Amino acid sequence: MNIKVVVHNAEEGGFWAEVPSIPGCHTQGDTWEELLQNIYEAIEACLSVDTEKIVLNPEDKVLEIAV
Repeated sequence: MNIKVVVHNAEEGGFWAEVPSIPGCHTQGDTWEELLQNIYEAIEACLSVDTEKIVLNPEDKVLEIAV
């Protein structure tokens, strides 16, 4: 899956980034390398689902797929 990320220069230095296709998904970093690592973590956190809070029936299945 390819996801577009918009990177901005932060006024106080460093960078901040937002993921337009995932509302509320944004992060920042003091360096480019830190920003890239934080982008991956932010996207994973925004897309993760806590299945422990979902009521599942015995016949239900939880799948994890790569797209």
